Amino acid sequence: MSYIQLLRQCTNSKSLLNGKALHAQLLKFGYQNAGIFTNNHLLTMYLKLNQLNDAQQLFDKMPERNIISWTTLISTYAQLGMSEKSLGCFRSMILEDGFAPNGYTYVAALSCCTSLGDERIGKELHGRLCRTEGSLNNFVSNCLVNFYGKRGLLKSARIVFDGILEPDEVTWASLISCYFHCGEYEKGLDMFVLALRGGLIVNEFLCGSVLGACAVIKSLQLGMQIHGLVVKFGLGMDQFVLTGLINFYVKCGRLDLARRAFDEADGAELHAWTAMIGGCVQLGSGREAIKLFCKLLSSGLKPSERTFSSVLGAFADVKEVRAGKLIHCRVVKLGFDSFSFVGNALLDFYSKGDLFEESLKLFQEMKERDVVSWNTLIAGCVSSGQYEDAMRFLREMLLEGFEPSLYTYSSILSICGDLPAIEWGKQTHSRVLKSRFDSNVVVDSSLVDMYAKCGRLGYARRVFDILPARNLVSWNSMIVGYSQHGFGTEALEIYDMMQSNGVKPNDITFLGMLSACGHVGLLDEGLQHFTSMTKVHGIIPRTDHLACIVSLFARKGKTKEAYGFIKSFSGEPNKVVWRCLLSGCKANRDFILAKYAAEKILDIDPDDTSAYIVLANIYAELQMWDETAKIRKLIKEKALKKETGHSWIELQNKMYTFSACHIMSLQESNLQHVLTGLTTQLLDSGYVPDLMFLLNFEE
Repeated sequence: MSYIQLLRQCTNSKSLLNGKALHAQLLKFGYQNAGIFTNNHLLTMYLKLNQLNDAQQLFDKMPERNIISWTTLISTYAQLGMSEKSLGCFRSMILEDGFAPNGYTYVAALSCCTSLGDERIGKELHGRLCRTEGSLNNFVSNCLVNFYGKRGLLKSARIVFDGILEPDEVTWASLISCYFHCGEYEKGLDMFVLALRGGLIVNEFLCGSVLGACAVIKSLQLGMQIHGLVVKFGLGMDQFVLTGLINFYVKCGRLDLARRAFDEADGAELHAWTAMIGGCVQLGSGREAIKLFCKLLSSGLKPSERTFSSVLGAFADVKEVRAGKLIHCRVVKLGFDSFSFVGNALLDFYSKGDLFEESLKLFQEMKERDVVSWNTLIAGCVSSGQYEDAMRFLREMLLEGFEPSLYTYSSILSICGDLPAIEWGKQTHSRVLKSRFDSNVVVDSSLVDMYAKCGRLGYARRVFDILPARNLVSWNSMIVGYSQHGFGTEALEIYDMMQSNGVKPNDITFLGMLSACGHVGLLDEGLQHFTSMTKVHGIIPRTDHLACIVSLFARKGKTKEAYGFIKSFSGEPNKVVWRCLLSGCKANRDFILAKYAAEKILDIDPDDTSAYIVLANIYAELQMWDETAKIRKLIKEKALKKETGHSWIELQNKMYTFSACHIMSLQESNLQHVLTGLTTQLLDSGYVPDLMFLLNFEE
């Protein structure tokens, strides 16, 4: 067996020790100046066995080199990501040894330009190719298409593509993936359809890319056709395609189709399981995600860090705190807590489980924190109403040098809207503009929501009108904002605009719509919207929607109809529904039905102080003195007191809180003077307070 055959055998078997022994034999027996063919095989062996220093030393001492020697070295450096070194060798080959590159050398050099993003050198290589080569083979042309596409130069990529006489599968895939890479999903899909008409036989990688594009633009019909191609060409068992199908259906909101694709695949691997679990969490099916996770464990597959990260979201959504803590223990045992995204998922789990102390402790113990960690902690503070802590952590985040992301700004704007704190909101808006996040739909929707909650509907509408893109949250924020502040007509106009733009409403949309109808007094239109919600849009009404309809009836003085609507509701009415009926009965002096509503409230919450007081006064109005005395006695025995109501106002970036029982603190400011003046104006305008329901039972 010759030395070259032995060297090939060492390379294929990855036997570095034997390879070095052969090299030593060559040197020992006087083959220092071994032929170029032998040296090239030695060079290949060292490079393939990742012995770069030995390879470079051998290359430097080679008495003679050819284009294969240079191409081997340049290509290996390119494959290992050492792009600058590879391009340096390319220059030396031309300038020092005077060799003309071949197709493989050009491909390696162009790949390096793509990795480095070096547009100038890539164009120079293309120019050299045009000058020195009569025609380009598909191998080089594909690399040029990929280079121009990855640099965002789609016109140049298309020119190179059009110059190829017979584009192959790789050529089509390169151009299509370039369109997707640059966000031109529709054009990429058009090219894919064109390729199919030209007789292209799709492979698993192209199918995966196309499914990803369909998921981004939410083209369910085209994606389902791609699914048909997958079945036709027998690619359904490929794990890359299966995961792509699951992600596509999830992004389109069709969990049922994603589950069907998953169930039809034999022997789904871990990536597919993780995608299916994550899809269930994204679409609000936390229980289903947990069942899948248990099934995964029983199948014998071991969950990865990505799997744990996904399923933690399910435990957070369904508030399974104990089970989530067991998952946390398993994560620590497996060492997955060192991954920042797993730590962030744990933070989110504890925050959503109202376990702020545990969340804070975990955050402090994290070895590595990123901006997502801070955002998760701040969002947890916001969701639990701990706004001061949220602002404190925001300051700490900025001091540690983290730049706020769009989700950070979204959390801050949520704080400003909930308080409300309009001045903080305006300052945050300025920061958003400086950071150039104003074109992001998440931040834009948060701005609309913040201004609407602060009562600055003019500002909210201005931001809304100039939005480059509107999502459902943007539309809902305007509708709910108008309806909450009594602008029912404007809310209805926004809904009509939303419908004409083809945006599908959700349950929040109809909550705003029904509230708007209540402010305007449009009972019939409100009932029409309630009916369309269920029959046209397939949305199951919640008790919040029921409360809006009850309030609508009550405002029209139709308390009996309101009660009839409650009885026809399929779900169980909550305290809010009965309180709306009670309020309507009070306004319309329907004491019999008011008594029933108050009793229903007390059945649900036996310690509802206001319901006791209202019920006692209803008994008094109906001259049921024994029952009145019983209620008074019960209030005393339970030591019930109405919870003190607080108000707050933002002045010069400070929040001032006050209540009726803190009259001394009010007298120290001008607020008492303002309140007295407002009360005087009300009385002068003829306002007579209804004191019947405000009796004081304390003796």
